[in-house]
Amino acid sequence: MDVIMNEEKIIAKDVSVFYGEKQALFDVNLSIDKNKVTSLIGPSGCGKSTFIRCINRMNDVIDICKVQGAIEINGHNIYDKSVDVVKLREKVGMVFQKPNPFPKSIYDNVAYGPTIHGLANNKTDMDQIVENSLKKAALWEEVKDRLNDAGTGLSGGQQQRLCIARAISINPEVILMDEPCSALDPIATAKIEDLIGELKETFTIVIVTHSMSQAARVSQKTGFFHLGKLIEFDSTDKIFKNPSNSMTQDYITGRFG
Repeated sequence: MDVIMNEEKIIAKDVSVFYGEKQALFDVNLSIDKNKVTSLIGPSGCGKSTFIRCINRMNDVIDICKVQGAIEINGHNIYDKSVDVVKLREKVGMVFQKPNPFPKSIYDNVAYGPTIHGLANNKTDMDQIVENSLKKAALWEEVKDRLNDAGTGLSGGQQQRLCIARAISINPEVILMDEPCSALDPIATAKIEDLIGELKETFTIVIVTHSMSQAARVSQKTGFFHLGKLIEFDSTDKIFKNPSNSMTQDYITGRFG
């Protein structure tokens, strides 16, 4: 019988993060599989968002932040001095907690990244990129007749799907999502969750979520963080049904958090 090996896309090795004197992450080690959804759960302030911001070096913009250890994407350490951070962020897209469309048209929101990165040779190419990105974000049918309308005029759920379309328009390999549904109603949340399931066919997805039911629905692997430490990392099924660590069990059953 053939054994199907999961291909590791991202490997974190002894990642610690300091904000000045305060240590926010302690020696995190985990590997994230290609074309899978990995959820990070844990109480507020436990280091989940700090960790995903290490994957696209967003912490670089904070003067007092220092990152130790290594994060490899496709076997290359993204903290190596030779790494071009702009090129890294082409490969690693990000969707934030609150939908944040630019104050531009729906079309220009999606076209923004491809324009900066020179991905389209002409208007026809750009039209195709915009259409494909909106289709992948399950938004095309709702907006195709009003692409010149402001992105900020869409509903919250549509705005978040527009932000996902914007993130995938430059064809990244990894998409980071930091609480992508926390500002959305249940119907919009269900649409984003369905979308995440489709997007993993093309992208590797890491999602930070406060919702354990969401982690259980959308992800194949789950990591539980507490006080800056990765307490447990395993298949989502095992984490929710049979965790190895009593702290994980206590968090999942609502004893703390």
